[in-house]
Amino acid sequence: MNDIRIIGFDADDTLWVNQSYFDEAEFRFRELLSEYIPYESVAEELLKVEIRNMDLLGFGVKAFTLSMVEAALSISENKISQDALFEIVQLGKGIMQKPVELLDGVQDVLSKLSGRYKLVVVTKGDLLDQERKLRRSSLEHYFHHVEIVSDKQSDDYRKLLRQLDCRPENFLMIGNSMKSDIVPVIELGAYAAYVPFHTTWAHETTDKKIISPNLIRIDKITEILPYLK
Repeated sequence: MNDIRIIGFDADDTLWVNQSYFDEAEFRFRELLSEYIPYESVAEELLKVEIRNMDLLGFGVKAFTLSMVEAALSISENKISQDALFEIVQLGKGIMQKPVELLDGVQDVLSKLSGRYKLVVVTKGDLLDQERKLRRSSLEHYFHHVEIVSDKQSDDYRKLLRQLDCRPENFLMIGNSMKSDIVPVIELGAYAAYVPFHTTWAHETTDKKIISPNLIRIDKITEILPYLK
């Protein structure tokens, strides 16, 4: 990877904790709806609603909250109480009020790579929420560019590389989602480093097997440093 000039970082669950907060909210949501259908089935119904709403609502905590409300009404056949609906809305707001907890090694990696490479954030989700988290993270000064996109497909990365005037072979993406951070980047001929988080949203999983000399698999973000000497 001697020709890398620009390094992209996913934000949620790569730079800071995110999915764990969604999981906590979903556990409580499942408890609230378990009087209507089996506890295990609530998550399946919620995911169906989330996927159905993606084209309209996109990704992020606001989309998640609206999908929880819609799923609750559907599952309960409109019988859910106002108090329960209020609690569901508060679950969504609670996610946005969580502190920004940096993952181990992130600050060290950014400080060592900053100045040697152009560092960019490439993340999807709600614009205001992502901007808030980046601001509260105190990491913003490390980044040359911040890109908050509605999705992360190959075309989205292609547009970003054009904007950055960067060829694929000069770009490395680091992220925890094989589906969003790794597969589309490898398809473009760029480099990618997969650093899994301990929990992943069901929609971000993929069965696609990637075997490529451009793919690095690491257990923690600090393990990328020896590749970038």
